[in-house]
Amino acid sequence: MKLFVTGGAGFIGSNYVHHVLQTTDDEVTVFDALTYAGNLENLRDLNPAGNHRLRFVHGNICDREAVAAALPGHDAVVHFAAESHVDRSLLDPDVFVRTNCDGTNVLCDIAAQVGVERFLHISTDEVYGSIEEGSFTEGDPLSPRSPYSAAKAGSDLIAMAYRETYDLPVVITRSSNQFGPYQFPEKLIPYFVTTLLEGGRVPLYGDGLNVRDWLFVRDNCRGVDLVLRQGVVGEIYNIGAGNEHTNREITDVILDALGKDESSVEYVEDRKGHDRRYSIATEKVAALGWAPQLGFEDAIAETIRWYLDNEWWWKPLRDRVKNR
Repeated sequence: MKLFVTGGAGFIGSNYVHHVLQTTDDEVTVFDALTYAGNLENLRDLNPAGNHRLRFVHGNICDREAVAAALPGHDAVVHFAAESHVDRSLLDPDVFVRTNCDGTNVLCDIAAQVGVERFLHISTDEVYGSIEEGSFTEGDPLSPRSPYSAAKAGSDLIAMAYRETYDLPVVITRSSNQFGPYQFPEKLIPYFVTTLLEGGRVPLYGDGLNVRDWLFVRDNCRGVDLVLRQGVVGEIYNIGAGNEHTNREITDVILDALGKDESSVEYVEDRKGHDRRYSIATEKVAALGWAPQLGFEDAIAETIRWYLDNEWWWKPLRDRVKNR
């Protein structure tokens, strides 16, 4: 199978490309605009220039001509490309709507025209909003509370509209908070690890008791790939690990791992519209045969070790974070 992977030089996309090339005989085209979070270094060990199964195309999903030139000849689209940082969406919501909604519309339109056999749209549990008790199922209404999650919810609806109107074979995954190698150091875990390694203090929003389900990126990529190949067209699949932890608990794990204490924490004013708790039910993807392989403790330990061992990767990116 020939896969067209948008955002394949980003955090989740690059981990997915690694997974596909290591576990299948598929060919992959990475289509990425290489904005601040896209990084060809994420694919360096796959040797894009000399790997006959991997091709890179520098392009933006909002550019209709670029997508129309690159997409024909592929069997499936795996659509990771998105603006994804909530804090940034509060400062510049326009780019989130443009990329996540306009870009998804362009991609769906061209994919429908060329007749791809599968269109996997990657979404997030944040489209459901916050939940005090229990877990969201795939049929629950969407209630996004930030420009980021609203733009992602919009992109979900656009993709499903193409399924209904143009018979585009769409499947959607909605994953919980992810962590692991190659995550741009503006997100909580890599930001806290790299900040502490540089001797800084980490900012903890509010009381630190906001709850997220933490999913190791490689487990997510296994789930994404399973849904691509076995998911039912027109269906949505939540992917989560059931690792619910507060931001305070995550902070303590990182502090302990790096030999730091409370003096390295700075409490800051909570951000606007900060959802209290995310939780999703995962019975549908489990029915396909998926379950996380790595426990949370082992996964976060492996992640912290990766950042300790790969300063060459994250050090140049820290300046981008500091200058945001």
